[in-house]
Amino acid sequence: MTGSTSELDAAGLQALARASLSGEAPADEAAAHKRGPFRPGVWLNARERARARLSVHYFHAIDMLVVTVVTLLSLFLLTPQGLGQASVGNVLPVGLGAVVTLGLMRSIDIYRFGRDTSGIMHLGTVGALVMVGSLVAVATGLALGGTNYTLWLVWPALMIVSLYGLHLCWLELIRRMRTTGALTPNVVLVGATRHAEAMIREAMQRRDLNIIGVFDDRMARSPKAVEGVPVLGDSEALMSHRILPYVDRVVLAIDPKAEERVRDLTRRLGALPNPVSLLVDSADGKLRAAAMERLARTRLARLNGPVDDDRRAFNKRLQDMIVGGIALILLMPVMAVIAVLVKIDSPGPAFFRQRRHGFNHEEIVVWKFRTMKQEAADATASRQVTHDDDRITRLGKILRSTSLDELPQLLNVLKGEMSLVGPRPHAIGMKTGQIESARLVADYAHRHRIKPGMTGWAAIKGSRGPLHTAQDVRRRVQLDVEYVERQSFWMDLWIMIVTVPVLLGDRLAVR
Repeated sequence: MTGSTSELDAAGLQALARASLSGEAPADEAAAHKRGPFRPGVWLNARERARARLSVHYFHAIDMLVVTVVTLLSLFLLTPQGLGQASVGNVLPVGLGAVVTLGLMRSIDIYRFGRDTSGIMHLGTVGALVMVGSLVAVATGLALGGTNYTLWLVWPALMIVSLYGLHLCWLELIRRMRTTGALTPNVVLVGATRHAEAMIREAMQRRDLNIIGVFDDRMARSPKAVEGVPVLGDSEALMSHRILPYVDRVVLAIDPKAEERVRDLTRRLGALPNPVSLLVDSADGKLRAAAMERLARTRLARLNGPVDDDRRAFNKRLQDMIVGGIALILLMPVMAVIAVLVKIDSPGPAFFRQRRHGFNHEEIVVWKFRTMKQEAADATASRQVTHDDDRITRLGKILRSTSLDELPQLLNVLKGEMSLVGPRPHAIGMKTGQIESARLVADYAHRHRIKPGMTGWAAIKGSRGPLHTAQDVRRRVQLDVEYVERQSFWMDLWIMIVTVPVLLGDRLAVR
């Protein structure tokens, strides 16, 4: 990116937001105008905002854990003869009651936490579901001839107290996320049109949707701002703009009757990792209002129903934390030895850091063991690695051939910037020949629709290491997009299992 007036400086935005929250006047009024009336209090990128959306999965998991612990504790304390000697008629009822309670909490979507959710109504619903579970427990106990009435009375009381405490915390966390804007969608509009003006005016009244920028191809006659929202460039500028990691959705605010223009923009913007929608308006504005309602209702992840992208993302994150955490603990001694050997082998630091593209164009700093001579380090991958590359150290050749240089990226995985499995993160500005690799394939940005990984579908299919030709780039992107479309828990597990034998068995790859 250049330092043009169309560029949005995220750090500057954050500073300006802090000034607005503290009541201080912006130092640069022109910058304040450029950034518009919708600047969020806290700028969170798409990955951080997705994490907030997935919080209900963590709430549900903690609820399950606490209900299980409370049930086992109740049985332990209130079964005089001990669990081993307890009758089925006394133990099974509370176990069934716990399962019914948790099942109802999930099935009626109590974890939705909508904007209009009343805290009192929410807690009342939790209490009612516990009572339903208690009635099931009592009925089951009587049917089985159980006699532990004390247990059947104490267990629901402990359940209500525990779940009320947890859900008061969940309600407060959701309130804070809404206050900071973590659950308020960020939208950019394409088209400085009357449709854009109407949408911005309505968003100003609603205040549940942030329209943070406008892009328009007719820059020669476009205004500098639309209803106070800055015009940041044309659609080509949007393709690589620094605002993209903060955008939840791109909306085409142009007349749907302009079919040729709609098709052209849809085709070009389809290469973005961000979802693209067409705003269809009507004379009375009802269609626009309905569309804005859908945009503003950034939902928390669903727990019930078929597996969707949010649940898949939660499962993937859980997999990363568990497997990645265990791997880091087990490999820590190996990593310590490698770090010492790197320092002994050649002057310079043990680790090498490089800025790479992450999820939704986010810039992340990836960690590796240094494999090149310190003076020859190439942070932008402007010159890709070749056989007998004179920049690589003696130890570096071994680390690269075994991919041991990638082990520090477990830290990126645990931070949530990367995943164990996904498209390999490429250096920002990486070139194939003399051309930036991202410009060689139209669908290149599709690989950013999921977090990058330490290994991936492309890696085990032979596409790894440097990309020396446009054909190499196309092959890599094709495999990455295929993975993005097919990703599942079992596919990730299979890729992890075969990664080591595949990589070690390939002696021809340049890494």
